[in-house]
Amino acid sequence: MPAATPGTPSLLRALNDRAALELLLTHGPLSRTRIGHLTGLSKPTASQLLARLEAAGLVVATGTAAGRPGPNAQLYAVNARAAHVAGLDVTPGRILASVADLAGEVTGSHELAYAEGTGPVEQVTRALGEAVKDAGLHLADIHRVVIATPGSFDPRTGVLRYADHLAGWQSPTLLDELAAALPMPVEYENDVNLAAVAEQRLGAARGHEDFVLLWNEEGLGAALVLGGRLHRGWTGGAGEVGFLPVPGHPLVRQVTRVNSGGYQELAGVQVLPAMAARLGIETPPAAASGSVHGAVYGAEAGAMVETAAALLAQAAAAPEGANLLLLREYATALATGLASLVAVLDPEIVVLSGALTIAGGEPLRELIEAELADLAPSRPLLVTGEVRERPVLRGALESALAATRDEVFDTSRR
Repeated sequence: MPAATPGTPSLLRALNDRAALELLLTHGPLSRTRIGHLTGLSKPTASQLLARLEAAGLVVATGTAAGRPGPNAQLYAVNARAAHVAGLDVTPGRILASVADLAGEVTGSHELAYAEGTGPVEQVTRALGEAVKDAGLHLADIHRVVIATPGSFDPRTGVLRYADHLAGWQSPTLLDELAAALPMPVEYENDVNLAAVAEQRLGAARGHEDFVLLWNEEGLGAALVLGGRLHRGWTGGAGEVGFLPVPGHPLVRQVTRVNSGGYQELAGVQVLPAMAARLGIETPPAAASGSVHGAVYGAEAGAMVETAAALLAQAAAAPEGANLLLLREYATALATGLASLVAVLDPEIVVLSGALTIAGGEPLRELIEAELADLAPSRPLLVTGEVRERPVLRGALESALAATRDEVFDTSRR
């Protein structure tokens, strides 16, 4: 059916349908009267709307509202099984895959550790297939998949950039191979960008149009949201702040070869054990295995992130003496790079995310905020990320859901 033209009854119906569906997603089950009140529609129009959406399979009757005089009101909800999406979070050591229904509820998940001799296509299809099976579905039931990776696929060449550590993912034919292997639309997005999507839709950045998310785990990265939209840059590399030259650390040249830059060397996870040692804070053996440069990945990364997070959590729990000095030194290092982003972008808020800044808690956030106030010309609100459980994967699901809901909820094309 051709798209409705502005001002036609079919367009108005479609707009009302979409408004009602969004209300049901936001508020949960609602009665006809409540939907009419929230949309401004008359009772007869609201009844027609619900009948239309129920016939289309987009809403279902679900129980009644009791407690008022007279007959109990019938409640309606979005039909969560009208569509399903999947998200994948790809790292050098494993793939996390999850399936969600149209209401955003996760219905199936799987974690796949990399095995020697298997390529990206086999890894993706296996992880996705197991998550779909766990949800009690078939691949044909999945409307869309969003895959999160470190780095980004260059929109001009289709080649993954800024992620040489992701073995096997640099093939120029990879996207075509994945498209041929998967029967649904597939989208690809930088992992930190998807953490920002999760915060924008569900967490600390809700209601904010201009913000920066600083991600701090194995490597330092940032997501830039301007005017409510992700800013990816010409090659998809916007936000690769680990390569940022910063005062306080020698210049790192040929950054793509060493997979590091000044900001990563100044404030990356690998610097915390040395900071702690200088201050006389005992460091667990897992992180005290010599000098490490650049972002770290794989099993070594997991051990180092765990140790660094433990150091920061310990310091945040008792922020005095050497612990306070550790928090201050690390806050200064983080604020040094953030100051450049704030000076250029002037964001409304900065969201601190990732295992390390989360572990530092409110004491670390306050110290970064104080340092940033001295180093940057503007003072954005500094907040801690609220999406704590697998934020990258949650962002992949939210991105897939947004596109799928646009398609499924467009009743003007039915």
